[in-house]
Amino acid sequence: MPSPHRRNYICTVDSRRQQKIASLIQEAFTGIMSREGLGIQSGAMLTLTGVKVTPDLSVARFYFSIFNSPDKEASLRQISERKSEWRRKLGDELRFHLRKIPELEFYSDETLEQASRIEEIFREINKPKD
Repeated sequence: MPSPHRRNYICTVDSRRQQKIASLIQEAFTGIMSREGLGIQSGAMLTLTGVKVTPDLSVARFYFSIFNSPDKEASLRQISERKSEWRRKLGDELRFHLRKIPELEFYSDETLEQASRIEEIFREINKPKD
């Protein structure tokens, strides 16, 4: 008979350990960004909006909001090209906190753009009819 504590379902909520490690990585990477001048690249402003860590702690996914960039994908590619350098710097920062630094993945966070689009739709709906 299987143990009642072991369940065979996919957990969509991050565990406390995942959240703690993600927070630690985000804080360290924010410091690296400020020292390296990564916040502004080619006129674009980058903001790290969040970090998510996979359940096995092997991958850290970084989410960036990118403003004032004609090509957001190019800005994200510039960051991704230096992935090994960022991982090494994170390793230097977190060597006393983590045994293994996870692989890094970079994504664009579209949350603000989606919220702006929804607000615009609401404005159109609530516009007084002539």
